[in-house]
Amino acid sequence: MVFATHLRRDALLAIGLALVLGAAWTWSDWAALSRLHLPDTDDVVRLQQIRDWLAGQAFADVTQYRLAGGSPMHWSRLPDLVPAALILMLTPLTGTYAAEVAAVVAWPLLLFATALLLVARIARALGTHAPTALAVAAIAYPATTVFLPGRIDHHGLQMVLLLGGVLALLLPASAGTGFAIGVVAAASLVVGLETAPMLAAIGVVATAGWIAARPGATARLQGLGVGALVALAAGKGVFATSAWDYPACDGFTRAAWQAAVAVAPIPLVLALLDGRLTGWRARTTVALGVAAVAAGVALWLSPACLRPYGGVDATMARLWLAQVGEAQSMFAAPPATAIGYAGVMLAGMACAGWRVCATRTWPWAALLVLQIATLAVTLTTLRGAYAGALLAAPALAAAITAARAGGTLRLVGAWAASAGMLYPLAADALTHAPDPPSHGPGDCTSPAMLAALDALPAGIVMAPIDAGAYILAGTRQAVIAAPYHRNGAGNRAAYAFYLGEPGMAEAIARQWKVTHALACAAMPGPARATPLPGWVAVRTLPDGGIIYARRLSR
Repeated sequence: MVFATHLRRDALLAIGLALVLGAAWTWSDWAALSRLHLPDTDDVVRLQQIRDWLAGQAFADVTQYRLAGGSPMHWSRLPDLVPAALILMLTPLTGTYAAEVAAVVAWPLLLFATALLLVARIARALGTHAPTALAVAAIAYPATTVFLPGRIDHHGLQMVLLLGGVLALLLPASAGTGFAIGVVAAASLVVGLETAPMLAAIGVVATAGWIAARPGATARLQGLGVGALVALAAGKGVFATSAWDYPACDGFTRAAWQAAVAVAPIPLVLALLDGRLTGWRARTTVALGVAAVAAGVALWLSPACLRPYGGVDATMARLWLAQVGEAQSMFAAPPATAIGYAGVMLAGMACAGWRVCATRTWPWAALLVLQIATLAVTLTTLRGAYAGALLAAPALAAAITAARAGGTLRLVGAWAASAGMLYPLAADALTHAPDPPSHGPGDCTSPAMLAALDALPAGIVMAPIDAGAYILAGTRQAVIAAPYHRNGAGNRAAYAFYLGEPGMAEAIARQWKVTHALACAAMPGPARATPLPGWVAVRTLPDGGIIYARRLSR
């Protein structure tokens, strides 16, 4: 009865907070959301991928046929399921456009409410104040950015799956909680590989419980291994794409699946050896040996997994991939960005360390290990801070609870340290971050530009890389470049077109059969502001953006 009451209260609070914040976010960004100008390039291309599927493209085919003549995406269909279902259900009532607007607002907020509920349940498993943890998570920048209305890409779903795995790890060990960990881990890998290091950390913590011979640890390992293998088999059967054999470990490909299947039996092997190993030293030695063998097999089967983006050539890695914000390491990012991303995570780690010293309990130690794993990921790629901010919430809630007994000043300080949204504001104020440079006139993704492009006969547009995503989703035009690493040839062509000499640009336009080229600031990247010989301006927009047309008869 107490469990049901707490669960109901946590759920109501999570839903209420998600609705209040979601309404505020939707209101503030309604001008963009109402015209389906979504926050990130991946969001708009995800929407276009869903449209293509609902329009008849095969479930297994995630190729973008209007990108560089047909570019296979590294995404799976799993994150498409719920938004597609919402669009299908709402279209008969509202029409397709309104259904799409409703779906791109509702899906991230549903994920947000679920994430908040999971944080509250994690806090209860740790014995700290769940409503406070939930409130801290609701403002835990940068994690909140992946739940904003319009954020229909896969990051929010991955956070929910990761939190589900953490909760199952902190609940009393059993075959059932182990099975849940295995299933959500496999599902997360089907979605994408970004959380793989954190999933590995969950496995390490579960193994540590087995080494220490904690109650239920062996059963949990059995369930984990079975759940992972069953879910990986189901994932291959349902979500393997037509580009399954693409030679990279950059998504749910054969290479990634083989590597996952190679390591998934580790928990089962350890559980089977349980009766033969009595001391922690023997268990540690065997666990390390089994893990080393499994890792060796995984790398033998899938050597590409050592370098998931190894197929990106050095030039594009320098000009484009290194500039992608969330893919940067903390050391490469501007100081304001690094502080904003890592601030609340580091505060949460400090509080978790304090709880470990104060309580000497396994759940707090487990949480601290997972937080250290998120920090390690963040040092190499900033997207690790999403999970780090959410996992910080329970420990920060414990600090706030303790501060209540210390007076108003201490309580205000605890809340200030726990408010993730304050860190980027403080970092900007302290570092005086400069405005990003402009690369030319206009905006390649403005409503006027997209409307003007859509009014032209269907053709092939040369535009700066990030603008390509919005052109795909906002017009009927095809594009050469978009911010996806598998489109190496098209992206190289765009940089060479805009940065090269006129003769090179004209040769590229002929090779790719380009009909139109844009001159604008667009997004980070180059932009040609002067016309090529033989090209004519067919649209000049009030903001200075220009659409050039190539005379195909030349």
